[in-house]
Amino acid sequence: MFRRQKRVLPGFRLTMGLTLVYLSFLVLIPFAGLILTVGGMSWEEYWAGVTSPRVLAAFRLTFGASFCAAMINAVFGFIVAWVLVRYRFPFRRLVDAMVDLPFAMPTAVSGVALLALFKRLGNALDVKIIFTEWGLLLALTFIGLPFVVRTLQPAIEDVEKELEEVSASLGANRWQTFCRVIFPSLRPALFTGFAMAFARALGEYGSVVFIAGTAMPIVSIEIAKNLQGNEEDMMIAVAIATTMLVASFLILFCINFIQFWMNRRYMETN
Repeated sequence: MFRRQKRVLPGFRLTMGLTLVYLSFLVLIPFAGLILTVGGMSWEEYWAGVTSPRVLAAFRLTFGASFCAAMINAVFGFIVAWVLVRYRFPFRRLVDAMVDLPFAMPTAVSGVALLALFKRLGNALDVKIIFTEWGLLLALTFIGLPFVVRTLQPAIEDVEKELEEVSASLGANRWQTFCRVIFPSLRPALFTGFAMAFARALGEYGSVVFIAGTAMPIVSIEIAKNLQGNEEDMMIAVAIATTMLVASFLILFCINFIQFWMNRRYMETN
């Protein structure tokens, strides 16, 4: 007769029930309310709301700037994470803490700080940065960096240095070791950090409104402006938000699928 193994944590049924209730209140119910609200619109009203020239321009600018910012963070975030994990240098802990500044600072404070910095920098270089696409790109890069660095750091720490030594003993140079031994094991974490930075940039409002202003067509600002209007404008805001929700789900699904495929391919080759 087998004894049921006692566990410190509650069983599957209780924890699964609590998980579903918690997710329902935080995620599923708000999303369901959004879908039900947009369901009250006709297809013509919905299509007219999300295809107006300004909304389409907002989609192009928001997705384009968010993608470029995530790509920049994927490159330089990788370098920052690698330096923080693999090297020891003075004030390393201070540099490591600075990475979390966009997390710790309220978005409004980040926006004011970036506004003051870019205004002085633009005046010094005689270049206009604030209220331009370049200022928007810099702001989105600033708020997305921690997602890439903090995702990559544990993955880099898990890379066994013995593999590098074996690769070197077999005649591979540093570049070959990095490309064929180290980087393949870090690609899933890199894609995860890229996806998180991209998703964070898509919904950024607090710092963007200071850097880009309300005149630039940005999705989050367009939603906020329409919510302050009449009932018709509010329905347009709901339509834009629903479109962003669906697009974000599709993008994250594609990125996670690519990440799963790359991870599976890496496991098969090893």
